[in-house]
Amino acid sequence: MDWGKVVYVFFSLMSLTSIAGFLYENTAISLFIAASVNLVSTILKIGVRNLLSAELLASSLVADLHLIPAFVFLVIVQDDSWAMALAIGALIANLFSMGLVYIESSKTHEEY
Repeated sequence: MDWGKVVYVFFSLMSLTSIAGFLYENTAISLFIAASVNLVSTILKIGVRNLLSAELLASSLVADLHLIPAFVFLVIVQDDSWAMALAIGALIANLFSMGLVYIESSKTHEEY
């Protein structure tokens, strides 16, 4: 078992589920947790060397660039609707990223 991949996929899934948690209970704390976990996931994706690494990093950066402004809109501007819209964009980017992880994982299993 590749523990590096376990940690990498763990943080990717945590990012996805924490965004879903924010969409259920839209508080500043849950959005801060979602953005923090997504940033950790992005940092972990920088070191990944696989077939779809550029696409994985790009989708994670898209999610970061949705979650950080969402936090600003929620805390400073106090506009819940914009924060929710940006969080939905980040959720879609993370769903795309998890689809890429699934595709990459199936490609590596074909090689064995």
